[in-house]
Amino acid sequence: MSLVVMATGGTGGHIYPAVATARELMARGRETLILGQRGGMEERVAREQGLAFQGVDAGKLARSGQGRPDPRELLRAARGLGEARAFLRDARPAAVVGFGGFASLPGVLGAQSLGLITVLHEQNARLGLTQRLAAGRARAVGTAYPRVVGLPERKATMVGMPVREERLPRSEALARLGLQEGPLTILVMGGSQGSLALNGAVPDTLRHVLGIEGLLPEGAAVQVIHSTGPRWLSDVVPRVRDLPWYHPVGFVDAVAAWSAADLAITRSGTGTLAEAALHGVPLVMVPLPESAENHQLHNARSVEAAGAGRVVEQARVEEALGGAVLECASPGTRAAMREAALARTPAGAAARFADLVERHL
Repeated sequence: MSLVVMATGGTGGHIYPAVATARELMARGRETLILGQRGGMEERVAREQGLAFQGVDAGKLARSGQGRPDPRELLRAARGLGEARAFLRDARPAAVVGFGGFASLPGVLGAQSLGLITVLHEQNARLGLTQRLAAGRARAVGTAYPRVVGLPERKATMVGMPVREERLPRSEALARLGLQEGPLTILVMGGSQGSLALNGAVPDTLRHVLGIEGLLPEGAAVQVIHSTGPRWLSDVVPRVRDLPWYHPVGFVDAVAAWSAADLAITRSGTGTLAEAALHGVPLVMVPLPESAENHQLHNARSVEAAGAGRVVEQARVEEALGGAVLECASPGTRAAMREAALARTPAGAAARFADLVERHL
């Protein structure tokens, strides 16, 4: 049974596609392992998912205030590369699959320095920095978009965005989340680590528009599950303590949350948009303005153009978010958006990417 290593980490947008691909390869009889930053989110997710994990050091490819690479991060990156090389030299996997993000770099570059097969997955429409460093020596690159800026077409194969293709019956999902049957269920999710901007704007906006518009008689018509990110939960809880229909949590079971949601207020990373499409959930999207090459705004505009959501730019969130939520909560609008979302489903992407990996073993 040949080992395939998934090099990933940093955020859920990089980690969960690796988990989905690992599970697909395991179903085909292959051994898999997640390689990422020691103590990072990927270690916790791997343990929760019952996947083998190997931790190494990792340094962010960021710049210091003087515009030069931070030498401490460079030292960590070099140390992580050495640790990854040592592990891979002993393990001799059939391939290392890189999913982007700084934590994937030690595994991918370590594998390439040892002459091991590498395959990449690029989730954005523009090649990311870590992927640019590795793409030249990779056997192939699976993509989530038909064209990726910075990637030669001969290297690219469109596979879609691998996601966990798991759905729960609505009643089971609501029970897992401690929510009621019946009310319109709104999910607020700012990515795997939460969003300070959404945490700041959404509670007061929903308190205002849902109360004024009469959509919340005696707390029975609407309920909100808000994934704040663990570090910010204590900031949000006091602000909604008087709202029995508002449920802030530090971290949410994503499969249950998407299976229960009728509408979601989110950022617009590719992973989030793919999961929403799989579950047919209409979106109100607040793109992260600092995203590389402003890719989140481009992502969100494509969803809006398809009729599956509305875009509210962060600079206008206080004035525009309430109206967008009320528009999308309308039953007729929501039904049309649901159909448009389902038409964008990423179902089968994990299998297509696993096919690509296996072709190069």
